[in-house]
This record gives sequence, C-alpha cells and structure tokens, in this order.
Amino acid sequence: MARNGSTPGVRAALRVPDGFDLAAIDPRARPVGPRDKSAAAGQMVDLAATLDTLQEALYAEASGGGDRSVLLVLQGMDTSGKGGVIRHVAGLVNPQGVKIASFTRPTAEERAHHFLWRVRPKAPGPGRIGVFDRSHYEDVLIARVDALVPEDVWRGRYAEIVAFESELAAAGTTIVKCMLHISPAEQAERLIARLDEPAKRWKYHPADVDARRRWPAYQQAYADALRHTDTDAAPWYVVPSDRKWYRNWAVASILTETLVDLDPQFPPTDIDVAAERARVRDSVVA
Repeated sequence: MARNGSTPGVRAALRVPDGFDLAAIDPRARPVGPRDKSAAAGQMVDLAATLDTLQEALYAEASGGGDRSVLLVLQGMDTSGKGGVIRHVAGLVNPQGVKIASFTRPTAEERAHHFLWRVRPKAPGPGRIGVFDRSHYEDVLIARVDALVPEDVWRGRYAEIVAFESELAAAGTTIVKCMLHISPAEQAERLIARLDEPAKRWKYHPADVDARRRWPAYQQAYADALRHTDTDAAPWYVVPSDRKWYRNWAVASILTETLVDLDPQFPPTDIDVAAERARVRDSVVA
C-alpha cells in the first residue's frame, strides 16, 4: 500500500496502452486493488482522508497565488456511473473546492458556435478540482455515431481536442480522463432497475435503448477517441465499471495518485503566531 490507502500503480494499470483493444478489456475486471466490496470500502476511508487533505492544500495554494487545478473528465455509456462517481468520489472533498459541469445536448446557441465554445468557460480555476460529466468528447462520440457532422469534421476534432487539453495543461490544469467501461448486459440490468424503481424512473430515457442498438458503433468511436487523444498531458484511463464499488475505488485512487504527485502546499505566512495568540486572548468581545 502507498500513502494513506492508495494502491500503487492504479494509473499504470488502467492507462490506455499503445495499440489497445477496448473490446479485450473486461468491464468486470479488477486488474489492481481490492478483490471485494468490503475491502474497497475500507480503502475508501483512507482515500477520503488523503483526498480531503490534498484538495484543501490545493485550494489554499491558490489563495496564496498558485495557478494549479485538476480536471477529471468522465465519459461512458448511459448508466456507466458518471453520477455515481461524482457522488462517491468528488463527494469525498469539500464542495467549495469542486466545480462540476454537465454537458448535455447542446442548445441552439451552443450549436451556433465552435464545439469547444461551451467547454472553455467550465474549466476549473486555480485551486479547484473540476469534474466534467460528459465533455467535449461527445463531439467525437455521439456526433460521429449519429452522423451529426460530416466525417472530416469529427475526425478533425481529435487534433483540436489535443490542442485544447495541451493549452489547459500549460496553464496549470492537470487533466485526468476516465472512460467508465461497462458491458451491454450490465447496462440492461441498470436500465431495468430504473424502470422497476419509481424513484429512479426519471433517469430513464427511451433514447437510451436506441443508443444500445448502436453499441458496436459507440465502442468503436470510444476506442478511436481514446487512441487519438491519449497524451501524457491528458492521459486516458479505462475503468472497469460493471462493479460499482470497484469503479468508485479506481477513480478515487487515480485522483489520489494524481494529487499526491502534484503535492500541493499550504502557503507560507509571516504571521507572528505567539503575538496573535496573545491578541486573541486579550481581545474583548463587546
């Protein structure tokens, strides 16, 4: 075990390899880390403590003039667990230091602009952890599968995305991209569960079934997007997500490893601590 519960090498184990084959990655795999839900829960306690401390240091660092931030990009088929990761991973830290953006179907105004127009303002500012629930990758995924733009347009977007992410990285944003990888069988179970539970029916959309019928096309679109846009400045990780507990543990571990490497620092102060202690004790509250 590494620092405070983070298993060493989670990023290395889940990073998209050269010439990778998405179809060969088992959505129920556990290539690294805990073997069962109970063990994962125990490790999540330690991960939560580490993440909370590191996020506070990142936030404090920015108050002292630092310009660093982190962006967690979440992509995956419907029901893959983007919302679950936000709740169980981003929810581990102070919400004051988190900026969440969800990219649904673009509005008429957004469609009138370049595809990155609506994305740029949502990037996290200094000291914050940004989370994209879906992202600019929709424009090389659904735009491709549903033929919303010509092929030469969506293919050209790979280079534009790489340039955009390189720009963010150069400005101080560390980018972490997680593809939440589920199987069609698991997705079917989760969709049926939404139908069976009245409190979850609002999450169900008939269009999700239409997308299921294009599963191979989506898997190819994901595979190509990951291959073309995985860079050291903005790496992709494929997270097996049929097991929700493993998905949450893996993303929390990836984020923790990233922040440990960043090693954010609380800003120094020139306060005379002893003198200020005395002043506090001697102060009179009217």
